[in-house]
Amino acid sequence: MFYFVQHGETDYTERGTKIYQGHGTNLAPLSETGIGQIKKAAKDIRLQEANLILCSSYTRAVQSAAILSKELGLEIRIETDLHEWITNDLYIYEDDHTAEKAYEEYVKNKGVHPDSGCRWEDAATIRRRVLPVLQKYADVPKVIVIGHGMMIEAVTGVPHPNCGEIVPFSLGMKENIVQKLTSKDDK
Repeated sequence: MFYFVQHGETDYTERGTKIYQGHGTNLAPLSETGIGQIKKAAKDIRLQEANLILCSSYTRAVQSAAILSKELGLEIRIETDLHEWITNDLYIYEDDHTAEKAYEEYVKNKGVHPDSGCRWEDAATIRRRVLPVLQKYADVPKVIVIGHGMMIEAVTGVPHPNCGEIVPFSLGMKENIVQKLTSKDDK
Protein backbone atom coordinates (compact mmCIF):
# COMPACT_ATOMS: atom_id res chain seq x y z
CA MET A 1 0.00 0.00 0.00
CA PHE A 2 1.21 3.48 -0.83
CA TYR A 3 0.39 6.63 1.10
CA PHE A 4 0.97 9.76 -0.97
CA VAL A 5 1.64 12.86 1.12
CA GLN A 6 1.51 16.30 -0.48
CA HIS A 7 4.66 18.18 0.59
CA GLY A 8 4.22 20.98 3.13
CA GLU A 9 3.59 24.61 2.25
CA THR A 10 6.63 26.17 0.58
CA ASP A 11 8.28 29.46 1.57
CA TYR A 12 8.64 31.45 -1.64
CA THR A 13 9.46 34.76 0.08
CA GLU A 14 12.84 34.86 -1.66
CA ARG A 15 11.34 34.05 -5.07
CA GLY A 16 12.99 36.14 -7.77
CA THR A 17 16.10 36.71 -5.64
CA LYS A 18 19.38 34.86 -5.31
CA ILE A 19 19.09 31.54 -7.09
CA TYR A 20 15.33 31.36 -6.52
CA GLN A 21 14.54 32.19 -10.14
CA GLY A 22 13.32 29.89 -12.87
CA HIS A 23 13.95 26.29 -11.88
CA GLY A 24 15.72 27.66 -8.80
CA THR A 25 12.31 28.11 -7.20
CA ASN A 26 12.41 24.34 -6.67
CA LEU A 27 15.15 24.97 -4.09
CA ALA A 28 12.81 26.95 -1.82
CA PRO A 29 12.33 25.37 1.65
CA LEU A 30 9.14 24.71 3.58
CA SER A 31 7.52 27.55 5.47
CA GLU A 32 6.98 27.22 9.22
CA THR A 33 3.37 26.33 8.42
CA GLY A 34 4.61 23.65 6.01
CA ILE A 35 6.85 22.15 8.68
CA GLY A 36 3.85 21.99 11.02
CA GLN A 37 1.69 20.36 8.32
CA ILE A 38 4.19 17.54 7.88
CA LYS A 39 4.72 17.07 11.63
CA LYS A 40 0.95 16.73 11.95
CA ALA A 41 0.86 14.20 9.08
CA ALA A 42 3.56 12.16 10.87
CA LYS A 43 1.08 11.54 13.70
CA ASP A 44 -1.57 10.13 11.35
CA ILE A 45 -2.28 6.47 12.13
CA ARG A 46 -2.08 5.56 8.43
CA LEU A 47 1.63 6.40 8.33
CA GLN A 48 2.51 4.41 11.44
CA GLU A 49 4.48 1.23 10.84
CA ALA A 50 5.41 2.30 7.31
CA ASN A 51 8.50 0.64 5.86
CA LEU A 52 10.00 3.30 3.60
CA ILE A 53 9.69 6.89 2.36
CA LEU A 54 10.04 7.72 -1.34
CA CYS A 55 10.23 11.32 -2.43
CA SER A 56 10.74 13.76 -5.26
CA SER A 57 14.13 15.42 -5.46
CA TYR A 58 12.69 18.94 -5.03
CA THR A 59 13.64 20.67 -1.77
CA ARG A 60 10.05 20.96 -0.49
CA ALA A 61 9.57 17.21 -0.91
CA VAL A 62 12.98 16.24 0.51
CA GLN A 63 12.47 18.47 3.55
CA SER A 64 8.99 16.97 4.06
CA ALA A 65 10.49 13.48 3.79
CA ALA A 66 13.25 14.38 6.26
CA ILE A 67 10.69 15.48 8.83
CA LEU A 68 8.71 12.25 8.40
CA SER A 69 11.93 10.23 8.49
CA LYS A 70 12.90 11.79 11.82
CA GLU A 71 9.43 11.37 13.30
CA LEU A 72 8.87 7.81 12.04
CA GLY A 73 12.44 6.47 11.94
CA LEU A 74 12.33 5.53 8.26
CA GLU A 75 14.81 5.44 5.39
CA ILE A 76 14.32 7.92 2.53
CA ARG A 77 14.88 7.11 -1.13
CA ILE A 78 14.91 9.87 -3.71
CA GLU A 79 13.12 8.95 -6.94
CA THR A 80 13.59 11.62 -9.59
CA ASP A 81 10.51 10.51 -11.57
CA LEU A 82 8.32 11.67 -8.68
CA HIS A 83 9.07 15.27 -9.69
CA GLU A 84 6.58 18.09 -10.12
CA TRP A 85 4.40 18.48 -13.21
CA ILE A 86 6.30 19.84 -16.22
CA THR A 87 5.00 22.99 -17.88
CA ASN A 88 7.10 22.39 -21.01
CA ASP A 89 7.85 18.85 -22.19
CA LEU A 90 11.07 20.06 -23.81
CA TYR A 91 12.29 20.88 -20.28
CA ILE A 92 12.60 24.54 -21.15
CA TYR A 93 11.99 26.97 -18.30
CA GLU A 94 8.74 28.89 -18.70
CA ASP A 95 8.22 32.30 -17.13
CA ASP A 96 5.57 32.54 -14.41
CA HIS A 97 2.88 33.92 -16.72
CA THR A 98 3.33 31.13 -19.30
CA ALA A 99 3.47 28.47 -16.57
CA GLU A 100 0.26 29.80 -14.99
CA LYS A 101 -1.50 29.72 -18.38
CA ALA A 102 -0.34 26.12 -18.89
CA TYR A 103 -1.64 25.19 -15.43
CA GLU A 104 -5.03 26.81 -16.14
CA GLU A 105 -5.22 24.92 -19.43
CA TYR A 106 -4.29 21.64 -17.71
CA VAL A 107 -7.03 22.12 -15.09
CA LYS A 108 -9.63 23.26 -17.63
CA ASN A 109 -8.95 20.17 -19.77
CA LYS A 110 -8.66 17.77 -16.81
CA GLY A 111 -5.07 16.90 -17.69
CA VAL A 112 -5.83 15.96 -21.30
CA HIS A 113 -4.22 17.89 -24.15
CA PRO A 114 -6.96 19.69 -26.12
CA ASP A 115 -4.77 19.65 -29.25
CA SER A 116 -1.31 18.66 -30.40
CA GLY A 117 0.12 22.15 -29.78
CA CYS A 118 0.31 21.78 -25.99
CA ARG A 119 3.75 21.55 -24.42
CA TRP A 120 2.69 20.77 -20.83
CA GLU A 121 2.86 17.29 -19.37
CA ASP A 122 -0.53 15.61 -19.51
CA ALA A 123 -1.95 13.36 -16.78
CA ALA A 124 -1.32 10.17 -18.77
CA THR A 125 2.37 11.06 -19.11
CA ILE A 126 2.61 11.76 -15.38
CA ARG A 127 1.16 8.31 -14.67
CA ARG A 128 3.56 6.69 -17.16
CA ARG A 129 6.55 8.09 -15.27
CA VAL A 130 5.26 7.57 -11.70
CA LEU A 131 3.64 4.11 -11.84
CA PRO A 132 6.91 2.31 -12.76
CA VAL A 133 8.52 3.90 -9.68
CA LEU A 134 5.73 2.53 -7.50
CA GLN A 135 5.99 -0.87 -9.20
CA LYS A 136 9.64 -1.13 -8.07
CA TYR A 137 8.38 -1.02 -4.46
CA ALA A 138 5.25 -3.15 -4.91
CA ASP A 139 6.62 -5.82 -2.54
CA VAL A 140 7.14 -3.33 0.30
CA PRO A 141 4.06 -3.54 2.57
CA LYS A 142 3.67 0.17 3.40
CA VAL A 143 5.37 3.00 1.52
CA ILE A 144 5.02 6.75 2.06
CA VAL A 145 5.42 8.77 -1.14
CA ILE A 146 6.16 12.49 -0.70
CA GLY A 147 5.29 14.43 -3.81
CA HIS A 148 3.43 17.18 -5.55
CA GLY A 149 -0.28 17.82 -5.88
CA MET A 150 -0.66 17.45 -9.63
CA MET A 151 1.38 14.24 -9.63
CA ILE A 152 -0.69 12.80 -6.78
CA GLU A 153 -3.93 13.78 -8.53
CA ALA A 154 -2.85 12.29 -11.88
CA VAL A 155 -1.91 8.97 -10.27
CA THR A 156 -4.67 8.56 -7.68
CA GLY A 157 -7.57 10.44 -9.25
CA VAL A 158 -8.08 12.35 -5.99
CA PRO A 159 -8.45 16.11 -6.65
CA HIS A 160 -5.33 18.17 -5.91
CA PRO A 161 -4.56 17.44 -2.25
CA ASN A 162 -3.77 20.13 0.32
CA CYS A 163 -0.29 20.49 1.78
CA GLY A 164 0.32 17.66 4.24
CA GLU A 165 -2.75 15.74 3.06
CA ILE A 166 -2.48 11.93 2.89
CA VAL A 167 -3.93 9.99 -0.05
CA PRO A 168 -3.95 6.15 0.12
CA PHE A 169 -3.28 4.27 -3.10
CA SER A 170 -2.63 0.70 -4.17
CA LEU A 171 -1.40 -0.42 -7.56
CA GLY A 172 -4.62 -2.41 -7.96
CA MET A 173 -6.46 0.93 -7.88
CA LYS A 174 -4.58 1.94 -11.04
CA GLU A 175 -7.07 0.11 -13.25
CA ASN A 176 -9.98 1.95 -11.62
CA ILE A 177 -8.32 5.32 -12.24
CA VAL A 178 -7.53 4.54 -15.87
CA GLN A 179 -11.13 3.41 -16.50
CA LYS A 180 -12.40 6.80 -15.29
CA LEU A 181 -10.30 8.62 -17.84
CA THR A 182 -11.19 9.13 -21.47
CA SER A 183 -9.40 6.96 -23.97
CA LYS A 184 -7.93 10.16 -25.45
CA ASP A 185 -6.04 10.68 -22.20
CA ASP A 186 -3.74 7.68 -22.62
CA LYS A 187 -2.97 8.05 -26.35
